[in-house]
Amino acid sequence: MPSDNSFDARADLEVGGRTFEIFRLDALQSAYDVARLPFSLKILLENLLRNEDGVSVRREDIEALARWDAKAEPTAEIAFTPARVVMQDFTGVPAVVDLAAMRDAMADMGGDPAKINPLVPAELVIDHSVQVDAFGSRQAFQINADREFERNQERYAFLRWGQEAFDGFSVVPPDTGIVHQVNLEYLSRVIFTQSSASRATGTGERELEGVTQAYPDTLVGTDSHTTMINGLGILGWGVGGIEAEAAMLGQPMSMLIPQVVGFRLTGALPEGATATDLVLTVTQMLRKHGVVGKFVEFYGEGIPNLPLADRATIGNMSPEFGSTCAIFPIDAETLRYLEFSGRPKERIELVEAYAREQGMWHDEGSEEPTYSETLELDLGQVVPSLAGPKRPQDRVSLTESKASFRLALEDLVGDGDDDDGIQDQEDESSAESFPASDSPSSSDDNGHYGGDGADEDAGAGTGGAQVAERISTHVVPLTLGDGTETELDHGHVVIAAITSCTNTSNPSVMVAAGLLARNAVERGLESKPWVKTSLAPGSRVVTDYLERAGLLEPLDRLRFNLVGYGCT
Repeated sequence: MPSDNSFDARADLEVGGRTFEIFRLDALQSAYDVARLPFSLKILLENLLRNEDGVSVRREDIEALARWDAKAEPTAEIAFTPARVVMQDFTGVPAVVDLAAMRDAMADMGGDPAKINPLVPAELVIDHSVQVDAFGSRQAFQINADREFERNQERYAFLRWGQEAFDGFSVVPPDTGIVHQVNLEYLSRVIFTQSSASRATGTGERELEGVTQAYPDTLVGTDSHTTMINGLGILGWGVGGIEAEAAMLGQPMSMLIPQVVGFRLTGALPEGATATDLVLTVTQMLRKHGVVGKFVEFYGEGIPNLPLADRATIGNMSPEFGSTCAIFPIDAETLRYLEFSGRPKERIELVEAYAREQGMWHDEGSEEPTYSETLELDLGQVVPSLAGPKRPQDRVSLTESKASFRLALEDLVGDGDDDDGIQDQEDESSAESFPASDSPSSSDDNGHYGGDGADEDAGAGTGGAQVAERISTHVVPLTLGDGTETELDHGHVVIAAITSCTNTSNPSVMVAAGLLARNAVERGLESKPWVKTSLAPGSRVVTDYLERAGLLEPLDRLRFNLVGYGCT
C-alpha cells in the first residue's frame, strides 16, 4: 500500500466484527475544514490520501484539494487513481488486443508473458454487438442472438481467451444487458475493499486476506454514459481507450481539480411525470447554465423522494449536460437499492458505516456543502415531456408536441418541391394534427386526414402560433415483406423502439410502457405494419418484472417483441 500518510489519516473502522483500514478525511479538518467539500471532492480527497507516494501524489496535491476554492478557475492538477475499469465490447476489445500484444512483446524480450495483467479489476460487458435483424415476432430474440454469435464468433472467442488468460479481467457474456445497467445491478461495490495480501479473483473483486482497506468505489469506462453509476454515489465517467488502458495498468489519471455545480432538488415529482421528464428538464437547465468540464452534484430535501433508478437516469445523461459527472450522495435509498439488488448484508453495513464515518452520508440534517455555483429545481414543477425532435437532450413539453412536430416536419421537407417531378400533395388542414402513424390512404380525396377537430394544445408554447398551415406530402407506394401494399409519406413513424440505456433501466418508465400497451390492446389498437417495432431492455431484470406484471403479453401483441439485451 503506497500511502506516505503525511497527514496521519490512516485509521481503523470496525464493522460487523471486522476491522477495515481507512484514510480519515477529518484528519485534515482542523487545518482545512474539509467538511465543507462537496461529496464528489471528498471522494477525490480520500483517493489522494490513500495513494500518496510522494511522486504521482504529493502532500502539496492533497493540500491543494483540501483548501479548494469553489469560485476559482481550475488550475491545480491532481492524479486520480480509479478503483476499476468498465468497458463495452465495441471500445473494449482494442484494449484487450493491446494487452495481448504486450504479452507477445514480453515473450519476444525473453520475459514472462503471464506477468502482463490488469493491476485494477477490468470488467467488459458485451452489449454493442446485437443487431435488430428480426422484429415483430416471438422468435426475434433467438434469431438475433443466433446471428450475433455467427457474426462475432472470432471476437467472442478472443474475449473468452482474454478472461482465462488475464488475472483481474472478467467478461459479462452477450445477451445479458447494457453495460451501464449491468454495472449498476451487479458490478458496483459503492465501497471497495482490498487486502494488503490480495490477489485478483475471477469476478474482479479482491480476495480479503490480512489487513483490508475500505475506500469509495471509483471507475472510468470506455463509454460516455458510464456516468449512470453516479446515481449510486459512485464517482466515474467515460474516457478514451488509451486512458482506460493506462488505468487498467495502475497508472493514475491527471486531471484539474474541477469546479462543482450544486443542483438543489426540492419537492417530489407530480403524478404523471416520469424520470425521463425530469432528466430532460435537468438537461435543459444545465445546458443553459453551462457545465462543461465541471462536476454536477445533486443535494437537497428532494433527494429522498427520488428512487435510485431515477437518479441513475439523471446520471446517465451527464454527457448531454456536458458535465464530467452528475453524482448523487450515499443515503438510505442507496442502501435500499443494494439490498433490493441482492448485495450481501455485510457489504451494505460497510457502505453505511463508511459513508457516515467519512462525512459522505446524506440525510435531512446534512449540512449543505460549498459549491462553485448552484441551481434549484422544484420537482413538482416537472411536466410530461418529449425528447427531440432532433437531439436526445432537447425537451418539448407534451402540450407543445404537435406544434413542435409540425414545425420540425415543415423545416425538413420545405415546400415539397420534388427533383424527380413527382406531383406532391399538401395537407391544407391547419386545424388537425398530422397523423404520424396513419397511412395516407386513409385521407379523403382532397388529401385531408381524419380527426376530431382542432387540438386545444396546438398553439401552446414556443412557436405554436407560427405552426405551418401546409405540410408537404410525397406519397410513395410500398410493398411489405408479406405482400401487403400500403403507402408512406413525410412524417410517418417507421421505427418505434423501446430501447436506450437511459430509459430501459428505469422500472417506472418501463412499467408505464407496459401499461400503455395493455390499455391500447384493450381498446383494439394495433401497430401499423410498416413500423419497425422492438423492445431491447437494459437487463434481463426488465423482462422478468414485465412478465410477472402481465405486461409482456400486450407488448408482444403490439409487436414490441423482445429483440435482444443490449445497445440497439
